[in-house]
Amino acid sequence: MKLPPHLTYLGHATVLIDLDGVRLLTDPLLRQRAVHLRRRSSPIDPIGCLPVDAVLISHLHWDHLDLPSLRALGHHTRLIVPRGAARALRGWGFQRVEEIAAGETTRVGGVKVEATSAHHVGFRLPFGPRTACLGYIVRGSHQVYFAGDTDLFPGMAELGNDLDAALLPVWGWGPTLGAGHLDPWRAAEALALLRPRIAVPIHWGTFCPLGMGWARPRFLTHPPVAFAQHAAQLAPEVEVRIITPGQPTHLSL
Repeated sequence: MKLPPHLTYLGHATVLIDLDGVRLLTDPLLRQRAVHLRRRSSPIDPIGCLPVDAVLISHLHWDHLDLPSLRALGHHTRLIVPRGAARALRGWGFQRVEEIAAGETTRVGGVKVEATSAHHVGFRLPFGPRTACLGYIVRGSHQVYFAGDTDLFPGMAELGNDLDAALLPVWGWGPTLGAGHLDPWRAAEALALLRPRIAVPIHWGTFCPLGMGWARPRFLTHPPVAFAQHAAQLAPEVEVRIITPGQPTHLSL
């Protein structure tokens, strides 16, 4: 039996989109510890994400393209990735890799996946490859926009054509943000351009640098609250839903 369309926020930029019987996972980072970061929320069991019909990768930074998480999902999992990334992923053993560029579409079961532009730098340290950064719009009975990592960019308003939900990054994993990211105020500005029915803040509160989490710094909890406050000023008609990692939310009215 098909479940009603819903989203489950799994932390950082990882969201399970369950729409029209299709399950899509964005930028899976499912580990408890990654390089110098430690997960501050409840553990995520990769097996609990399965089956996944496809994984959407926005760009190649290690906290968005996490090889151990992808391996936990299986080397036969379908990966939809920015153009230029397939060769490296096939070299790492993944067998179903599909490249896409902004403006192009593909289908996963009964839903259409459209790649969109993103304003971010996608070089994977230390040796590459370098690719464009993407967002995605998943179109079926509902329209869901996943922004990936991005700042505001020309044309963002054109994406907001009858969106039911926008998954917008509002922070990162540390006390400061580099270029090419949305903070709470700029995420609210993006929301005013997109005008979805629902906004879900992502990319906050999940990972913290080792040695900093004991103090529960404000950057772990404050960004989505600040985003909701700014959104109430700039896009009051949009319903902001702050959901913690592991929590689902339904898309149906």
